[in-house]
Amino acid sequence: MAKYVVNTRFVFSGVFEVEADSRTKARELVMKECGLVMGGNIHTTLDDEEVDWDFDTHPEKEIGKITIKRK
Repeated sequence: MAKYVVNTRFVFSGVFEVEADSRTKARELVMKECGLVMGGNIHTTLDDEEVDWDFDTHPEKEIGKITIKRK
């Protein structure tokens, strides 16, 4: 048996609905004020009136490069 390093990415897809003056500001708000921590919940520092979200609770799994682990 050998040990392998498997590069893996979990992708959660969904939308944030935010109130903003422009697309640029909407993007900035989501980039700065919204997030997700593994083992936690989707969170935001924006007021409830400013944001709503809809995300799947199960991510898609993407497998990347697989290499054998050398000693």
